[in-house]
Amino acid sequence: MQVFQHMAAAFYLAAGVGAMLGLTLPSQRILRGARWGLALGALAQGLAFATLHRLASAPSLTDLPQALAVMAWLGVIFTLALLSRFRLPGFVPPLAFIAFLSVFGATLSTPGLVAERDASGSIPHAHVLLASAGFAALGVAALAGFFFLLEHRALKRRRSLARRFPMPSLEALDRVNRVALVLGFPLLTLGVVTGALWMKARTGAITGGSLHEAWTVVAWFLYLGLVVLRFGRDQAPRQAAASAVAAFVFLVFAVVGVGLVS
Repeated sequence: MQVFQHMAAAFYLAAGVGAMLGLTLPSQRILRGARWGLALGALAQGLAFATLHRLASAPSLTDLPQALAVMAWLGVIFTLALLSRFRLPGFVPPLAFIAFLSVFGATLSTPGLVAERDASGSIPHAHVLLASAGFAALGVAALAGFFFLLEHRALKRRRSLARRFPMPSLEALDRVNRVALVLGFPLLTLGVVTGALWMKARTGAITGGSLHEAWTVVAWFLYLGLVVLRFGRDQAPRQAAASAVAAFVFLVFAVVGVGLVS
């Protein structure tokens, strides 16, 4: 497994560096190479996950480093799917570097066994996969929103980033935001539901009263409001972009930050 993880980390790092170089020159050939590096990294990471069950002390996907690696992997896969339809070269560097850090961090973590596997069955891994998929898709929505705000601000100053870098149009970024939100919110919802089922199997109650659970539920309601505004109230693209960024920052703190500071 570690061999595949290190291969994935190397591919992701090369993809990030190559994409930065391709955007700076700019060079479409280098950008295509960076995209292939991202795909090879996802393949190597997928092979690493496929060999988990062969380890004597398999790391649990519910461990934070492994969960973050799963989130990054799913985010890469989702972005690769979007790249087949949209011209999003600027997405590759931040995603590649985040994926590199998550995979490399997972290789440094101490493996832990899933103690509750017999009692909870496959619910813990289903929770991690669904929640991670939702997290990844909403992260892509936030990334699209971030680039939308950058380009919108630059256009107002008549200094479009597209003049220096191959940037997607505001319309394309808005469509990516919508697609990612449509996919991410239901997956996040399923992640919250399976999390409650997991807690029910472990303790007999659907909640344990932890800060992580409370903040995650608040984050879910925040995204519910965002979805209503986006699709029910016809929210303006710029407001939707800012909302996607703000909501994801809150979600990151709810999922990762609360556990680190509590």
